[in-house]
Amino acid sequence: MDDEKSVLEPMTDTMSSATDATNEAAKAVVKKAKKATKKAVKKATTKKAKKAKKASKKSSKKSSAKKSAKKTVKKTVKKAAKKAAKKKKKAKKSKR
Repeated sequence: MDDEKSVLEPMTDTMSSATDATNEAAKAVVKKAKKATKKAVKKATTKKAKKAKKASKKSSKKSSAKKSAKKTVKKTVKKAAKKAAKKKKKAKKSKR
């Protein structure tokens, strides 16, 4: 019986150490995978954020340009209307 025990103990030890090693290897692989996914997500989000920022800047520039163009048109229309009113007044005064 002693012979059987001496053979069984090292066998069980090696088996348990092998399972421990595979567990540790699996944990290491999982950690690496998690890190890789985190990096990928971070890169993707930063790229998206940069693109969104650029797009918003472009759109704001476009809209501000449009707004300023509209404002200038409105101002010129107002000035023209004022000038026309002044001319009418002058014409009436000159007739008197």
